[in-house]
Amino acid sequence: MDAEREEGGERDLEEPLLKRSPSLTTSHLAMVGSKVSRMESLDYEIIENDLFQHDWRSRSRVEVLQYVFLKWTLAFLVGLLTGAIASLINLAVENIAGAKMIAVTRLVNQQRYLAGVAYLTGINLALTAIAAVLCVGIAPTAAGPGIPEIKAYLNGVDTPNMYGASTLFVKIVGSIGAVAAGLDLGKEGPLVHIGTCIAALLGQGGGGAAGGRRRWRWLRYIDNDRDRRDLITLGASSGSALPSGRRSVAALLWRTFFSTAVVVVVLRGFTELCDSGSCGLFGRGGLILFDVGDVQVTYHAADLLPVAAIGVIGGLLGSLYNFLLHKVLRFYSLINDSEADLEPVGLHLHLSVRLLVAISRRCTPCDAGLPAGVCPTTSRTGKFKQFNCAAGYYNDLASLLQSTNDDAPAALLVFFALYCVLGLFTFGIAVPSGLFLPIILMGSGYGRLLGLAMKPYTQLDQGLYAVLGAAALMAGSMRMTVSLCVIFLELTNNLLLLPITMIVLLIAKTVGDVFNPSIYEIILELKGLPFLEPNPEPWMRNLTVGELAAAKPAVVSLSGVERVGRLLEVLNSTTHNGFPVVDHRPKAVVAELHGLVLRSHIIAVLRKRWFLGERRRTEEWEARERFTSEDLAERGRKEMFVDLHPFTNLTPHTVVETMSVAKAVVLFREIGLRHLLIVPKNQGPGVAPLVGILTRQDLRAHNILGAFPHISNRKARRNRDKASS
Repeated sequence: MDAEREEGGERDLEEPLLKRSPSLTTSHLAMVGSKVSRMESLDYEIIENDLFQHDWRSRSRVEVLQYVFLKWTLAFLVGLLTGAIASLINLAVENIAGAKMIAVTRLVNQQRYLAGVAYLTGINLALTAIAAVLCVGIAPTAAGPGIPEIKAYLNGVDTPNMYGASTLFVKIVGSIGAVAAGLDLGKEGPLVHIGTCIAALLGQGGGGAAGGRRRWRWLRYIDNDRDRRDLITLGASSGSALPSGRRSVAALLWRTFFSTAVVVVVLRGFTELCDSGSCGLFGRGGLILFDVGDVQVTYHAADLLPVAAIGVIGGLLGSLYNFLLHKVLRFYSLINDSEADLEPVGLHLHLSVRLLVAISRRCTPCDAGLPAGVCPTTSRTGKFKQFNCAAGYYNDLASLLQSTNDDAPAALLVFFALYCVLGLFTFGIAVPSGLFLPIILMGSGYGRLLGLAMKPYTQLDQGLYAVLGAAALMAGSMRMTVSLCVIFLELTNNLLLLPITMIVLLIAKTVGDVFNPSIYEIILELKGLPFLEPNPEPWMRNLTVGELAAAKPAVVSLSGVERVGRLLEVLNSTTHNGFPVVDHRPKAVVAELHGLVLRSHIIAVLRKRWFLGERRRTEEWEARERFTSEDLAERGRKEMFVDLHPFTNLTPHTVVETMSVAKAVVLFREIGLRHLLIVPKNQGPGVAPLVGILTRQDLRAHNILGAFPHISNRKARRNRDKASS
């Protein structure tokens, strides 16, 4: 998270207006995968220059229809491919895990326990090593869930090498290996990342997302950051629809709904195909669905107290889990690359402990009311595994520990503490991983424990406690409410659970927010990704953008018709990605702010060598004609000029210098800006037309506090005064 969570009061009138360090320092480096990369913002804003306006005016009706058809076609392909790949991942995981379980069960039944442990350890070691080696050696960005980087991308931050073909391949194979090995992680985060990779590759015509020329002529219509963001959003939405079967999201309205609907149709069709026995050991596994639609859920006003207790404890446990996971991730970040592939390989040994503990467990008789073939199971995935028990009995802990995290039964009561510890140390290793399923399983165990404790005092169903516990721990850790409510509504398929689920989610999130940010915000902070939060810090209301601009070095501006030498000097001496264009007319008293030109556009002009022999402004037709020409400019002149007017964004977002930083943060984030120009409140002769320019790094809370230390010092002083009083 990029904001320090501190409370600020109003500014004292006796304090000086500007009390700061000499400059506003920023860091443009962040962790993407296992490497430090330079972060750049994305241009989600429409660049309304002469060339852009001419391009839109010159498009025919057919080209407009092609653009619309292309976007809907890509939405369909994203949903189709994401659903198909997710189905194949489920199929591979269930068959590998099922075959592994059959072999181990056979050895245990023969009382060859050490051979069973050795076999299980070797298989899990091989699967984990494959996932780890691929992540470390080929695509480090494929490790982890990928969701924090996707959130940063949609927030306006370019995350390099996150959506390439190699990342997609490693994410698919690594997810299969890590989940089939029985590691305490889920595949929902990787599925979201897989969806975004598919979307990015489709937008690139099959090439890598990092660059390269597009192979399809139609794709020129979406050759901009704004349309690529929409594609990434489609991919993320398609991936997030998979773990829970969710069919609708709030982003991009109809195209997103269409894409996720395609995913669900593909996934449901695949599930029905496998129900007929055509998918090997897949059976009915692979989906999380606590279907209690036929259960009559009844609760009364007296039951609200235990429901509220579930939410409070879930918020406390979720914040504690975030705190501990933060420490574990910091520890992992200190391990160098050469040791990164040893983390997951070492962790696979806990599977041997699982097996030994499962063998020592007593056997439980099957419920006589269960259908034949459901309990116990030996050759297929299921909830009641016979393992080393006699006919008619099942090993409850083996049923839990040897599952693939998608079909774990209610025996989470026994496994809760062990799963919490293993879940903490498994997430963050160099394999594709997700948090959704592990937190659901931990929350179910916690809810089941609480249900047993409250059984004498309430009439609520014990299974309902498990569902509410999972929802509470999810909200306490991830701090989501509306989306989780929809997810659990479809997971349970019971509308009667909606009111108490909403209560639990709201209470758990509120309690968790008191202690620390969400788990994904913690990961964003650890990686250094410049993510802008939707709500600015309270003390930002007491600071103006003019003060913020004064803490920065002087703004570098360009003339409308600029010397080539000056352009090269500016490009070589700065790393800025946007430059204000100021016109100094000979007879004008006041200089005019013409707009903003991007660094990439200047480089494109210089590569074309579109130079002028004299300082003059070109005609509208001349710019378009000469810029698209292949001819080189005439050589031999002492000084050459470039007319920047045709490439300048004529409508950059500008704010008055008296605007508060809090309002500027909201504006910057909501519109998706890359640059925010600050103009003086009073304009006239002798007044510069531009006060400064702000980027997302300038609006990050900890960067501002570094330039204005009196803000944090005053808050610390007030906190001490409150404590002493």
